[in-house]
Amino acid sequence: MGNYVNNHLIDNESIIYEAKLHGIQFFSLKSAKTLWIGAIIDYITAEFVITDKRIIIKVGLIWRNTWEMNLSKIESVIVRQSIMGRILNYGEVTIIGTGGTHESFSNISKPLKFRKKFQEIV
Repeated sequence: MGNYVNNHLIDNESIIYEAKLHGIQFFSLKSAKTLWIGAIIDYITAEFVITDKRIIIKVGLIWRNTWEMNLSKIESVIVRQSIMGRILNYGEVTIIGTGGTHESFSNISKPLKFRKKFQEIV
């Protein structure tokens, strides 16, 4: 688990599940253009964590994007997988919160397990 999540856990909060980016991101034109440096940094630094109180997502090293939402504010978690995504077990996870807020995260490894862990908690 990464440092960001460890440093931002609140009192009595425990980690239930942590997902990673899938290696498929190394096979894109964008990765090839940057000599795979960007993909390596994203792969190493991305954190997708479900705790017993919230979902925490952090991507990036220098230019960091973070997203957190309390479990009680999440209406649904949607998983989209292409045929290749189903074969290689990766996909896009979209989290829809109350008030119509939605965030999508691509190339998540084992997205159905991510959704299942969320559903088990709620």
